[in-house]
Amino acid sequence: MSLTRRQLLVYAGATTTLLQLSPRFSFADEPPVRGGTLRMHIAIEPPILVNLTHTAGATVYIAAKVTEGLLTYDLDLNPRPQLATAWTVSDDGLEYTFSLREGVKWHDGQDFTADDVVFSLQTLKASNPRGRATFANVASVTAINPHLVQLTLSKPAPYLLKALAACESPIVARHVYGDARPETHANATAPIGTGPFVFKEWVRGSHVILERNPNYWDAPKPYLDRVIVRFIGDSAATVAALEAGEIDISTGGVPLSDIERIKGNPRLSVDDRGEPYVNSITRIEFNFDNAYLQKHEVRTAIAHAINLDFIRKTIFLGYGKPLYGPISPDMKNFYSPDLPRYAFDVAKANQLLDEAGLARDGNGVRFKLTLDPLPGPETYRRTADYIKQALAKVGILVTLRSQDFASYVKRVYTDRDFDFTLNGMSNLFDPTVGVQRLYWSKNFQPGVPFSNGAHYSNPKVDELLEAAAVETDVQKRFALFAQFQKQVVEDLPDLGVLTLVNPVVYDKRVKDFFVGAEGLGSNGAQIYIKG
Repeated sequence: MSLTRRQLLVYAGATTTLLQLSPRFSFADEPPVRGGTLRMHIAIEPPILVNLTHTAGATVYIAAKVTEGLLTYDLDLNPRPQLATAWTVSDDGLEYTFSLREGVKWHDGQDFTADDVVFSLQTLKASNPRGRATFANVASVTAINPHLVQLTLSKPAPYLLKALAACESPIVARHVYGDARPETHANATAPIGTGPFVFKEWVRGSHVILERNPNYWDAPKPYLDRVIVRFIGDSAATVAALEAGEIDISTGGVPLSDIERIKGNPRLSVDDRGEPYVNSITRIEFNFDNAYLQKHEVRTAIAHAINLDFIRKTIFLGYGKPLYGPISPDMKNFYSPDLPRYAFDVAKANQLLDEAGLARDGNGVRFKLTLDPLPGPETYRRTADYIKQALAKVGILVTLRSQDFASYVKRVYTDRDFDFTLNGMSNLFDPTVGVQRLYWSKNFQPGVPFSNGAHYSNPKVDELLEAAAVETDVQKRFALFAQFQKQVVEDLPDLGVLTLVNPVVYDKRVKDFFVGAEGLGSNGAQIYIKG
């Protein structure tokens, strides 16, 4: 059941009052400590620092600390004020009104106004890979006055109120961009925001430095003086830096095999809850433009040849849950457990390939494929090694290809020079935003990263996705997504491997880093270092 216009106003107003009385999202039993530097590590260096026209995953851990959103979210995905202090939604779901926070300054001293929101949302709709779908039904964005914005929709968008976090829909400064193309603007790599931290420098291949914003609207926050984000791709070096006290917190950079040992370190701790706003999964995606992988029986044979339980237990050491379809089981409002499954059965896989007329040659090889695993945590490479061995048993000779992140993205999404890939994707907070992009035929757009890389097209799936995107009845929407999941599992454009958990390893002195749905991707204003 959705909240009425009046309920939303009362809720937002009460929340704002509550936040003014106590530190937002702080569950500490003691007052936060002011000062200090947080040394944060991420394994993959992002290509940009603002997710305005790009959706690079690692960007989220930096972007929101500089560039904020209209809303933020608690651990149950309930919206909370950020740059918007109150909001209403009309009963028909076609009009959204946001009251904006007054007295907010951009880092260059200019005033934050409704014009910035209008520009940002229009740009997200026009140029962001996910924003195209998220804001597809937004017919107009209007500045009613400097602190009031109205969105008028052509059709309902039941997911929209959850799509306004900084890491998903950043609000940027209109005056900074001017008339330049947002896709190539320098603000993407040297951002000016309203957030608690001001961008200082980015040394490629090394680090990003963010300094405390002395004019932040939510004084006395932020508590930290500085955030230094270090990029270390080598997992052994990451562990060594953590244990030596050179890094305070790391996400996704520590080998799972080291987690139990690290838990015994009296100075370090591990948080493996996962981020409710992100809902990451790992999957094998097939390129339908490949002559072999176009055949359903070949994809089915591959599914039977891979022991997903082995991957989850042996390579991921039990971190994560089985994934039988396109939607994470952690998305309880959308996940359907009643799906077809492909049991591990090597004999069945060989039978299917024989029936497809793909006989073995004198060396026992039926055909060859190249697998491109996503550059990043060592679990991807280890899983790719296992897939190579597993498919060799059914006569498929796999070559593994390694490359940096930028080369991987260009190869898969622009050049389309790949056979199949092992990748990680975010289901996000709603399937229309995080899942639809991967299976909707209209989202096959070469050059747009993290979209329909398979070149999958099924009119029935398109119809289900488009209907779910505008359905406001919760039960009917669930039914549409249940049908969608079943059809995708039958068609096999990809094979779910598991839900993904990237444990955060941190120094116990670091407090309040995970207090909302965005996890370490929050703006970080509440983080402090004790002692």
